[in-house]
Amino acid sequence: MPQLKRESVTTGDQSWVGSGHGIHNCRTSVLDVSAFTKADHYPDGYFPSGLIVNVADESSVKPFTGATGEVFGVLFTDQTTDGVEDLNVPIFRHGFIKVDRLPVTTNIPDDAPNGFVFIQESDA
Repeated sequence: MPQLKRESVTTGDQSWVGSGHGIHNCRTSVLDVSAFTKADHYPDGYFPSGLIVNVADESSVKPFTGATGEVFGVLFTDQTTDGVEDLNVPIFRHGFIKVDRLPVTTNIPDDAPNGFVFIQESDA
């Protein structure tokens, strides 16, 4: 008997996207799952849309820390993970970002990287 499982797939909460600019130009990259920690990046079993990543090497996307040589990118859609297998994922590489709506904002650069515009707004 085959081992079947049921999964729900959604795009996630993309309220962080500030405009339609750039959404059709996401690049497929390989998320190096081993570089991320479950507690910090996917506590609910998935990487959330809006997760900030380092895309300096598109074949091995890692967490963004702001270190020299890193390239800022944002995971465009939720990605379910088993915590082991690397994932092919869409990366938002330029456009408008509503910073207050990102799932994690601890590594946001002070100035928007080239190609990005940061919008500060409140959910209030």
